[in-house]
Amino acid sequence: MKSSVLFIHQSAELYGSDKTILMFISSLDKEKYFPVVILPFEGPLKTEFEKNNIKVVIAPVLKLYRKMFTPKNILKFFREYSKGLNIINQLHKEHNFSIVYSHTLAALIGIAFAKKNKIKHLWHVQEIIAKPKLFNKGFIKLLSLKSNHVAVYDSKTTMDFWIEGNKKLAEKSVAICNGLDVREKPEPNFDDIAKIREEFFGVAPDDVVISLVGRINSWKGQQLLLEAFHKIANKYPKTKLVYIGSAPPNQEFFEIDLNQKIKEFSLSDRVMIIPFQENIWRFWDAIDIAVVPSTEPEPFGMVAIEAMLAKKPVVAANHGGLTETVVNNETGLHFKPNDSNELAIAISSLIEDKNKRILFGEKGYERVHLHFSLEKHVTEFETIFEKLLSK
Repeated sequence: MKSSVLFIHQSAELYGSDKTILMFISSLDKEKYFPVVILPFEGPLKTEFEKNNIKVVIAPVLKLYRKMFTPKNILKFFREYSKGLNIINQLHKEHNFSIVYSHTLAALIGIAFAKKNKIKHLWHVQEIIAKPKLFNKGFIKLLSLKSNHVAVYDSKTTMDFWIEGNKKLAEKSVAICNGLDVREKPEPNFDDIAKIREEFFGVAPDDVVISLVGRINSWKGQQLLLEAFHKIANKYPKTKLVYIGSAPPNQEFFEIDLNQKIKEFSLSDRVMIIPFQENIWRFWDAIDIAVVPSTEPEPFGMVAIEAMLAKKPVVAANHGGLTETVVNNETGLHFKPNDSNELAIAISSLIEDKNKRILFGEKGYERVHLHFSLEKHVTEFETIFEKLLSK
């Protein structure tokens, strides 16, 4: 008999954590598990799930955010709490859930529903939240609750951050690295690569394209990378910096600020922003150097894994999960976090050495296949599901 599992996720886009849960649930053994997914709004993630015949329901997930502590937003929170629980309770009557899986700390309704209904709860943590302290302490208490039966983290770095000095939480914690379906990466199409480089990037075949792929926000490092590129742009005239991604809804000011800084540096002809692309592999194949300059620690760094699968060298900030995914001087280069000078030096060394770029790319490709495959990721989670169901 199949076990019904309720999956709750806090977004419906197709960035890192969205891709992670999409690949995981799509690859789950459907002979053993029947997944039902809760998303907070319509979006491309819902479309992709439904292409794979996975049931998706739109409902409030009680997303926690820093500006929620106002009378208006607190009232909205409790209204959504009531609405979300009513929807999930109806689903529970229909499917009789055995496990509730909350994907990322941002979604709170899963633990509330599981606690009320005495259902096994698994929290898949993909954040490192040091500040504000109120949030940090609050999440530690939530993760430590008896009704949260297992805490899974996307890297050892993330796990070590949350369990430090907390024996109770450590006893029910495990690190499982995120995985990529290596089969989804198509072979490079050289005609397509040439077309993207010419029509999207506006570069010649022997120019070097440096790229940051990801959401434009306060900590992904777009501004830091721009500062570093500004330092070396004159020295390397046959280079171009390309950002691929968009700002979150209602936070378009991040992209406006980035565009303004590009103009201030007089780099409008050397730096471009391309909106979020669903078919990202075509673009990965067309760039030369991937940069993940996050100013705060990445819990894992899915973008780095994607770049490595595309055989691209990765320049990564030396903190968080990136220290586990990117091997310094083997699959890429580490630089001191928030240091634009060190970042500029690391990028320069790869601009000047094409053979190193190729070697790092090959090593990165091998590393993804060995350590970050989707099959390994799914198998480890199914083992945890089986243990939860046997208790």
